[in-house]
Amino acid sequence: MLMRTDPFRDFDRLAQQIFGNGTTSRPAVMPMDAWREGDTFVIEFDLPGVQPETLDIDVERNVLTVKAERQRRSGDWEVLAAERPTGLFSRQLVLGDNLDLDRVDAAYDNGVLRLRVPVAEKAKPRKIEVTRSEGAAEQSAISV
Repeated sequence: MLMRTDPFRDFDRLAQQIFGNGTTSRPAVMPMDAWREGDTFVIEFDLPGVQPETLDIDVERNVLTVKAERQRRSGDWEVLAAERPTGLFSRQLVLGDNLDLDRVDAAYDNGVLRLRVPVAEKAKPRKIEVTRSEGAAEQSAISV
């Protein structure tokens, strides 16, 4: 259902550890968990300190893009430690065709963005009724 499309993710994490916060080639990381609850696919992103109005969620075909921004604190003070990344965060997920991307539900609470994507009706298991054709009924009467 979920396919990752970021082959350079480990390299970027290493670069962040060596060079500090975000790199110029890629926005800062956005940790995520994903799982299925019955007929719903759930995705959670950790975005502490992000204001809800900076969240931007787009769906184009089967690509879900989540963008957020954590702004730097401004003021007249001296920074003693700056370990939390600021700036733009972005993540793209390629979702399978078996999800209903027209009915994505998003909620942001306590620094966690939760997306709920229902499984498409066409992808749900269904029973197929077997009917008996009239020709089969005549044939079975003859063969007995």
